Amino acid sequence: MAAAESVAAVPSSSLVADTAPVPETAETAAATAATSPATAGPGSEAMVSKAALATKLLSLSGVFAVHKPKGPTSAELLNRLKEKLLAEAGMPSSEWTKRKKQTLKIGHGGTLDSAARGVLVVGIGRGTKMLTSMLSGSKRYIAIGELGKATDTLDSTGKVTEEKPYDKITQEDIEGILQKFTGNIMQVPPLYSALKKDGQRLSTLMKRGEAVEAKPARPVTVYSLSLQRFQPPFFTLALSSCANVLELTRTKQGPFTLEEHALPEDRWTIDDIAQSLEHCSSLLPAELALKKPKPEESSEHVLSCEYITLNEKKGEDDVIKTC
Repeated sequence: MAAAESVAAVPSSSLVADTAPVPETAETAAATAATSPATAGPGSEAMVSKAALATKLLSLSGVFAVHKPKGPTSAELLNRLKEKLLAEAGMPSSEWTKRKKQTLKIGHGGTLDSAARGVLVVGIGRGTKMLTSMLSGSKRYIAIGELGKATDTLDSTGKVTEEKPYDKITQEDIEGILQKFTGNIMQVPPLYSALKKDGQRLSTLMKRGEAVEAKPARPVTVYSLSLQRFQPPFFTLALSSCANVLELTRTKQGPFTLEEHALPEDRWTIDDIAQSLEHCSSLLPAELALKKPKPEESSEHVLSCEYITLNEKKGEDDVIKTC
């Protein structure tokens, strides 16, 4: 199969920050067991352990990366991550609606389509405030495409809208046209995208059969673009034919790479994320480094449950919901 790798400072569709309230009982379990050792019954050690994990989870702050597989949306993956962390700390989601004392804040910066995989940058705690910087950072992708077929979604998940021959297209033809897609170019966002109109994704509106107007072209900088392999009908760019994307992998976002920093799902644990946060803190610019909270701030937590969606540019597409 053919693949091309590009590095582009492209505007991501959205930034999502999600918060989940943590029940008071989990936070106070350790203190209760410590002050009443004589009355502690069977399982008290497990309760203390879970309470310690809950305390550690609430103390996590910073930005790290996870490995998003094909299939789930970025928001669905974020919910899966949140569920795993709360479950590890002994705080299942069914407890969220009970007594609210503290809030677990977690979010992602830079949506990947459900059919795409790769680096998804995640912020936790006060790190959610740093996610906007991820939207304008550079990104690197590897795309595998198929010549001869065009789809309505531009990828393999859509309906085939056109078929053309590709037997006369050579590797030299593709390499010769790559320069037209390098540098400062104007890019028209596809209709099937995560961009929003009146608070709803364009892709959702399109799937409903509603009329959607194309967004205006916007500037994009492509730093480099190369053809890694050409094995017809697989390649990366169409030439006098048509094509669709079979696979799309984000291998880098900002300083985070797929190989070095993206945690696979089997490492979505409180300890692994704590270690990743410590390691990744050195990758961020000094102006983004989180300052240690003052002693009087250490016990302050958000009391509300918020779901926030921010786009690259403020406007009609920006949605802020508070529950």
